[in-house]
Amino acid sequence: MSLMSSNVENKVVVITGASSGIGEATAKLLAENGAKVVLAARRTAKLHSIVAEIEAEGGTATCRAVDVTDADDVEALVYFAKNTYGRVDVMFNNAGVMPLSPLAELKIDEWNKMIDVNIRGVLNGIAATLPLFKEQGGGHIINTASIGAHLVSPTAAVYCATKYAVWAISDGLRQESRDIRVTMVSPGVTETELGNDITDDSAKGFLGELRKTALSPISIAWSVLYAIAQPDSVDINEIIVRPTASAY
Repeated sequence: MSLMSSNVENKVVVITGASSGIGEATAKLLAENGAKVVLAARRTAKLHSIVAEIEAEGGTATCRAVDVTDADDVEALVYFAKNTYGRVDVMFNNAGVMPLSPLAELKIDEWNKMIDVNIRGVLNGIAATLPLFKEQGGGHIINTASIGAHLVSPTAAVYCATKYAVWAISDGLRQESRDIRVTMVSPGVTETELGNDITDDSAKGFLGELRKTALSPISIAWSVLYAIAQPDSVDINEIIVRPTASAY
């Protein structure tokens, strides 16, 4: 067993947004290091395929469909994980959307979607796990933010606002907690499906240029593994991961 795996092995980790990108890469990497992973997203066919890959490599995994904007659905996910594996050690609130557009385009439905998934989804994950973590005497909440939690760029005002909110929620929870670890991971530009729902041409072009130097999702997965692998007395509060060749 590697030093990195020692505090990961047998931990039960729930991951939202697990059907692709960062969530998928993290589920596979954690399972390789002995974690029991519970994958959650809307696309169940993809989830089952990833679970089968993990199990074929000797890992332990299961999955469940979830709508992170529905608090009852997220609570059911957490208790599904507990009922399956006996406990939950880590909640990785990773689901997110990024339909960028200039504010003047007034894409209000897209603004609301980002608020619902990126902010309410994180709050729902926290609400579903906090009572269980308090009952267990500990746990770890990891939230995917973004480099957009630290800077604002044109077409990304609302998206960045949601990620600034994730930063504030994460740090507030950290300050209020004595037995719960809280980590916020802020990826720079990463090659994922995030942004596939952009309907504005200028925003598509902006993202396309940034993605010329994008990170692989496994780069973010390694940062999640690093945070979980620390001794329980060590809380990695924030990790920013950028491509070396990019300013963003």
